[in-house]
This record gives sequence, structure tokens and C-alpha cells, in this order.
Amino acid sequence: MMENEPPVSESEQKLRMQYHELAQLSGSLAHEIKNPLSVIRMNMDLLAEDLEEAETPRERRVRNKIDVVHRQCLRLENILNDFLKFARLRQLDLKPGSLNRQIETVLDLFEPQARENQVDVLRYFDEDLPMILLDAETLQAALVNLVKNALEAMPDGGQLLARTRITRNGVALDLIDDGEGIEDSVALNMFSAFYSTKDGGTGLGLPTARKIIEAHGGRIGVQSQVGAGTQFTLEFATPHRLAGKRPTGEMPL
Repeated sequence: MMENEPPVSESEQKLRMQYHELAQLSGSLAHEIKNPLSVIRMNMDLLAEDLEEAETPRERRVRNKIDVVHRQCLRLENILNDFLKFARLRQLDLKPGSLNRQIETVLDLFEPQARENQVDVLRYFDEDLPMILLDAETLQAALVNLVKNALEAMPDGGQLLARTRITRNGVALDLIDDGEGIEDSVALNMFSAFYSTKDGGTGLGLPTARKIIEAHGGRIGVQSQVGAGTQFTLEFATPHRLAGKRPTGEMPL
């Protein structure tokens, strides 16, 4: 819990308990669905092998139908996997850490893909950025989703700018791309669970990212213009006892 955080009311405690119970139930249900779904997909694979050298028109029609079922099984498995990530977001183990280091790690991960897609990645990190309380694994998962979306918005190349800065109440990270941009109707729903405009998308990537950021006591905002690009801004509060400090042993970026 961050310093000066208000006490949790009894009604809020009950809501949190109900939420955790619902998350556990949802996770159990997803697991129960995954098991028979895996069996179905495995048997579709075996049938496809039997018809690998289909000769008659009937055999080819059967093989095409098997392929359709196989693709839908994979899609459902992807949805369930993303849903489990969404539902399982646990009580985070928040420790002092560097937001600069987190985004740098994620950008390094995507650097080969960015070069292949002819996207220039610009990094402007404030070297005096104070530490925040963070869970490195989950925060990086949120950043991975945002960077991945930015690169996908620039199929013909472009520029991705990552910038950290100090704000009045803490720190912020801006991710700015000059890609396709987002229509207003999409921007209004992009953080809603299962809403997606991508073929094969699960619609849980951005909702999960927002859930992670809010679990860190932060918030995420988006500004976009079709044909001009998109900016995501993540803001985090800095506890007074951490303000102005860097993680032990960390050198300026």
C-alpha cells in the first residue's frame, strides 16, 4: 500500500472479496473449457493426418471442414489463455523499481521486429526519474502489449517514440507512434473486455494492460487521430519516501 493511501471501507472490502471469488470461479471455468477443447483439437489433428493425401472431392471437403474446426479451436484456446491472464491478476508484489528500466527492457525485446518493419524507435528517458513501486513481471506484460500494438499500427514503417518524464504527482511514460491512428468509436471501446477490431484478436490485451496499470495505482490515457498516429500515456504516483531515488546500483540511462 502506498503512503497516505486512504483506508479501505467495509463495503469496498466486500466488493473486493466478491471480485476475487468471481475471478477464481471464472478461472476455474476457463480451465474446464480448455481441457475438452484441447482433446477436440488433438483429434482434429489426427483426422487431418488421416486425410493428408485426400484424393476424392468428398475427402477434400471433409479435410477443409476439419481445418475450419482446427482454426476455431486454436482461436478459442487463445481467448481462454488471454482470459486467464486477465482473471488471474493477483495482488501485486510492489517493490521500488525504475520505470525507465522496464520500458527499456521491453523496447530491447521488440528491437529486431522494429528494424524488420522499418520502424525507428526513439528513446527519451529522464535520467533523474524517481523510482515507483512496481511489479516488474506484470508491468512489463502491460508494456509489451502497448508496444506490440504500436508496431502493428505501422505496417509500412514509421516512428515510435518512448518518453519518460516527471509530473507534478509522480512520473509518466508516453508511447507515441505515427501509425494509422484510432477512430473515435474504437477509442471509446478499446479498453472494454472482448472488444477487438483485429482478425483473430481476443479483445483482452488492452483491458488487461489497463488492469495491470491501475493495480499499480496508475492510470492510462490515449489520444489518437486517424492517419496521424496514437499516444498512450501511463502515469504513476511516486511515494514520498521514494521520490528522487534510483534503484540501488542502477546507472543513469
